[in-house]
Amino acid sequence: MSDDLESKIEEAIKNPRNLGEMKDADAIGTVGSADCGDMLRMWIKFKEENGRKIIDRATFQSFGCQTAIAVASVATEMLKGKTAAEASTMSGEELAAPLGPLPPVKIHCAQLVEGALRSALGGEEPQAAQTKSTSPTLLDSIGIDSKSQTKMKVVLRATDAVVSARRIHEHS
Repeated sequence: MSDDLESKIEEAIKNPRNLGEMKDADAIGTVGSADCGDMLRMWIKFKEENGRKIIDRATFQSFGCQTAIAVASVATEMLKGKTAAEASTMSGEELAAPLGPLPPVKIHCAQLVEGALRSALGGEEPQAAQTKSTSPTLLDSIGIDSKSQTKMKVVLRATDAVVSARRIHEHS
């Protein structure tokens, strides 16, 4: 990776934008697999402006590498003011553009963000209102019950810049 790309990713990790769950979202999309370790969830809130329904806010949560977090951070900023139709045509490359060209090994990070966006938009229409209240949390998606004694530990390894999540079961 270029030094410029690495510094932009580092900045996005230090100061992520729009990180976290959105309680009043109009649409929610999740992609990835707990088995491989990369998961991303995106929440979208719309507003009416000049007779158009546009994206007012987008937020995300991610269990994945730093590049995926950085792409999600810049992408959620780019989505503001776009209609669902406009946003649904954006490629992973476009969503990652503020960071600069990604190396081939990191293109999947942008595709993860693109997939979460497309999942949330469900085509051109936002998901039904009932989805926001019944949708499982990201922890539910990876199989952790909030009432159990299972805990989630997120480990940052500086040597390979990977954010990994693993389950830790408490033993009596």
